[in-house]
Amino acid sequence: MLTPGGRVDHNGLRPMAALLSTHCRVIIHDRRNCGKSDVVIGGELSEQHLWAEEMAALLKYLGAAPAYVAGGSAGSRTSLTVAVRHPEVVKGVFVWEVSGGPRSAELMSPGYYGQYIEAAERGGMPAVAATEFFEQRIRDNADNRERILSMDPEEFCSVMRRWRDRFSQPNPVGDLTEEQLESITCPVLAFEGNTPDDVHHKSAAENVKRLVPNAELRPSAWTHEEWAVIGQHDNTFPGIAATNRYHMKSTFYAAQLLEFIARVEAQQPSAVA
Repeated sequence: MLTPGGRVDHNGLRPMAALLSTHCRVIIHDRRNCGKSDVVIGGELSEQHLWAEEMAALLKYLGAAPAYVAGGSAGSRTSLTVAVRHPEVVKGVFVWEVSGGPRSAELMSPGYYGQYIEAAERGGMPAVAATEFFEQRIRDNADNRERILSMDPEEFCSVMRRWRDRFSQPNPVGDLTEEQLESITCPVLAFEGNTPDDVHHKSAAENVKRLVPNAELRPSAWTHEEWAVIGQHDNTFPGIAATNRYHMKSTFYAAQLLEFIARVEAQQPSAVA
């Protein structure tokens, strides 16, 4: 199961999924509040943990568990979280551009949560629906208009503040504590982030290696300068050169993931007839 980064839809991972699909079944997780899925602002858990709960439920519903879970940026956090919360559905975790570090939450929380809290406080739910992000969610899924407009602005802000506060806690990787990371028992392969904006500081992947018992760490395949062209989790790259670089990125991670799966499978005990 592949999970995108940020709150973008699943289209950016289609090239990687296509490369993988000749070798194994591939599911791309179109999370709540992202892509064409329903907008649901509620629940007691953090948004990251809700994504993980729904990932586990989807894998079970589709009869696809246990599976290898993979993703970059927010997808890396969600993949690690499902391994914490539902180890029974995970055979291995493959993550890249692991987000975290000294300034990661500071840089991301205004875009994830702060701007929508401000919109609701300024103009209620119509103002939220008019933001670029939620306008796109309505274009992708027309039923989301009524879902958004029917929400109580105070309840919306309360949930978003709770999600923001959980997101902003100084944990090693996103909304995961040291104890939770130490509880992961499956194999994990993590690639360092190397973006120049400190959203994917390499210390986040180093924390995975330090805390997860069966984790392997590899350096980023790209320099700071190359990231400026390749882009990060949104996978939108204008121009032929950038498109070629994006193809290289999908090809690289697909090949590394298949190699990881083969190694883990080779270590599994043979079935007894």
